[in-house]
Amino acid sequence: MHQRKLGSQGLTVSELGLGCMGMSEFYGEADEQESIYTLHRAVELGITMLDTADIYAFGDNERLVGRAIKGIRDRVIVATKFGILRRREDPAFRGMSGRPEYVRQCCEASLRRLGVDVIDLYYIHRVDASIPIEDTVGAMADLAAQGKVRYLGISEAGPATIRRAHCVHPLSALQTEYSLWSRDPEERLLPLVRELGIGFVACSPIGRGFLSGTIKRLEHLPANDFRHSQPRWKADNFKKNSVLVEKLKAIAKAKGCTPAQLTLAWVLAQGADIVPIPGTTRRRHLEENVAASKLVLAPEELAQMDAVCPRGAAYGDRYPNMSFVDIESQAR
Repeated sequence: MHQRKLGSQGLTVSELGLGCMGMSEFYGEADEQESIYTLHRAVELGITMLDTADIYAFGDNERLVGRAIKGIRDRVIVATKFGILRRREDPAFRGMSGRPEYVRQCCEASLRRLGVDVIDLYYIHRVDASIPIEDTVGAMADLAAQGKVRYLGISEAGPATIRRAHCVHPLSALQTEYSLWSRDPEERLLPLVRELGIGFVACSPIGRGFLSGTIKRLEHLPANDFRHSQPRWKADNFKKNSVLVEKLKAIAKAKGCTPAQLTLAWVLAQGADIVPIPGTTRRRHLEENVAASKLVLAPEELAQMDAVCPRGAAYGDRYPNMSFVDIESQAR
């Protein structure tokens, strides 16, 4: 698999990463053994970046990744995140903390759960508006100086916050949702990170599975699947968004690939500084995704896809509360 540079500090990863969140929760019942097989298969196929976070299944996802990489630690880039608070007694609760002492506590805990000496890429998962971003990144910079993390990143942050954070310590990656139905980053975020020399990690590049065209009805999702609560998956929006998917399916059929492969190839074609991290819990889906890296889209095919899914084409917000992912928009 081809490699891509994330940022200007030396971090190089495979052009496709693997999002591990769904291996432990959010998308129905977990299958730990199949997840480990999938992680091992990903490394066999050339994927180097594995993406997790401390809140996924209250740390169990980090433990899963840690078990899977034993013996192959030197072949992977481990990316994890801190900053979102959850409560076991209320799993739906979301809070944030960017306090320096909390940053240090989270890092030590993640190192233990992952079973590693250093975290390759350490992200602020969500920005805490009550703490100056300079204080949070300053604590992360201290961790880098101590050799506990190698590169720093930030997730779901606005342009002003990113610029301030980058002034404290160079960021190697911004992670946010980017796909054919989430093109907002093109307006402000992609120009900014390219100006600053920050890489872009695209999470949910297949629209949490929607753009794969395999989910025909909401009832097909497990009862405990978190997508039931997401605006784009609500009944009316689901129906309207399905029209977009049908158009993409027609383009994919003409190309001789699956809709998932088509949408991943589109993200890859948006720039060599973009690394999509599709999540999957099954080897067969992983192999389908990896095959997308071999697809070459002609200019007329890219134009056709742009016409089908221009910016703002999707119906519904990404999350029920968008202020949780963009404190700058909240301030406005």
